[in-house]
Amino acid sequence: MAIKSFNPVTPTQRFAQIQTKDVANKRPEKALTTPKNKKAGRNCYGRITMRRRGGGHKQLYRVIDFKRNKFDIPGKVQAIEYDPNRSAYIALVAYADGEKRYIIAPSGLKAGDKVLSSQKMIAFEAGNAMPLEFIPPTTKVHAVELLPGKGAQLARSAGNAIELINLEGDNAQIKLPSGELRLVSKKCMATIGAVGNSERKNVIVGKAGRSRWLGKRPRVRGVVMNPVDHPNGGGEAKSKGGGGRQMLVSPWGQLAKGFPTRRKSKESNSLILVRRNGRKMKNK
Repeated sequence: MAIKSFNPVTPTQRFAQIQTKDVANKRPEKALTTPKNKKAGRNCYGRITMRRRGGGHKQLYRVIDFKRNKFDIPGKVQAIEYDPNRSAYIALVAYADGEKRYIIAPSGLKAGDKVLSSQKMIAFEAGNAMPLEFIPPTTKVHAVELLPGKGAQLARSAGNAIELINLEGDNAQIKLPSGELRLVSKKCMATIGAVGNSERKNVIVGKAGRSRWLGKRPRVRGVVMNPVDHPNGGGEAKSKGGGGRQMLVSPWGQLAKGFPTRRKSKESNSLILVRRNGRKMKNK
């Protein structure tokens, strides 16, 4: 996959950089898709709970196998496909017993390759999944579980990878893409390699219309609103009473910057060794 730029014939093309999708030009597997009903940021009462969402192109959800519980049955990659619901590409795997499943496509995986999932040690090849206890330290992995059997929750987006540091008793110490060091059970499944499509970070949207295709609506800053509409609004130009010189908050008064959103009583705090900001947890 390469990044494509344009001859600046129009203002949009001057800055736009899109990605040439080197994926199979085929319809998704019908048995592995479900309808995706859009909520436009509304809850069951029709009230907006998430602002700046709505519209966008119609999407069909692809059911991804995050548990990788098809143990010791070899599978062959039939195609690498585009998924509108995530930044990574997905791989259609046909197993020896005839079942087909979608998995997150790691970097380097291509059609015709073989993948395997097992609860014991197997070959350390991209796309193979096994528990962390059988993976050597410094190995790059992705699609890591937080709890054994729950399914992958960590490192699922394009270009992400987790580094396995070492094993400590019943736990494995891992380093997340954010820099956070934490412990997870060594029984948790992980997939060898980094997530593919790492060039997606170089894409430049170029125009507002492409954001609307993705379901993203315009965002108006609070500092340019009137005082009746936002706590940060008002003031002639930039002033102490308004215009953003005060503490930035949401329309309902919650601090927008530097406000800790993680609960101090969360049980998993004891598993975090170093936060993403470099601070060590107090309970460690």
